[in-house]
Amino acid sequence: MSVQTEATAHTSARELGGRVAIVTGGAKGIGRGIVEALARHGASVVIADPDVDEGGRVADALARGGMTGRTLPVDVTSWETDQQLARDVIAEFGQIDILVNNAGVSKSIPFVDIDEEEWDRVFNVNVKGVYLATRAVLPHMIERRFGKIVNVSSMVGKEAIPLFVHYSASKFAVIGMTQGIAKEVAEYGINVNAVCPGIVRTPLWEPLLDQLAANKGISRDEAFEEFVAGIPLGRPQDPRDIGEVVAFLVSEKARNMTGQGINVTGGMQLH
Repeated sequence: MSVQTEATAHTSARELGGRVAIVTGGAKGIGRGIVEALARHGASVVIADPDVDEGGRVADALARGGMTGRTLPVDVTSWETDQQLARDVIAEFGQIDILVNNAGVSKSIPFVDIDEEEWDRVFNVNVKGVYLATRAVLPHMIERRFGKIVNVSSMVGKEAIPLFVHYSASKFAVIGMTQGIAKEVAEYGINVNAVCPGIVRTPLWEPLLDQLAANKGISRDEAFEEFVAGIPLGRPQDPRDIGEVVAFLVSEKARNMTGQGINVTGGMQLH
């Protein structure tokens, strides 16, 4: 279904009307699914991504569907650009109501082969990026005594897997940050939660598919189906699945939820 058709189908679902959201890493994959979901539910969405060309295409698609999207460049690992992003959004829209920390990186590497450079690369984006972007917007949210923050962790942020030890460790850290910040800012009416996607066919899964396909002499699509076979609901997740859960978490329907790590895994992860 196109963005425009979806917008038409959801004209009555505007519970985020008047809200302004920032989604880091929003130009593609899960990030784009989150951007589209928030926009369908009425939010004005800032696509914060170093790929401003792709971000611009997402914003244009939203505009064609009668929704509001804007793209701004950001390097989430830079305190200066995170601060500038917050200033720019406040200058243009007057407020920041929602922050979704989605930007992330990974690579499949055996633990003994992870050098410091690779370890730091993953932690700089996946952990430091969440810390800096959140720190940049929190003073504004505290002053307004309102805000919704969602951090994108992973099911491997609750149970690690081989070949992704540094990625798993970084996503465990995101859960810890979510819980700690949630308790710290609850008195200001700010909700902080995490969402933990399961098997979404993003670049994270491609090295695993290559390995399984080579080991078993099967195609990459067949390898993916083997992963899917382990999901109790029998189907993978897609970016829209994650986006709709994020839209719920930043709505008033979830006003009494904070510090949570919500699984979207089709039953593959149960704690």
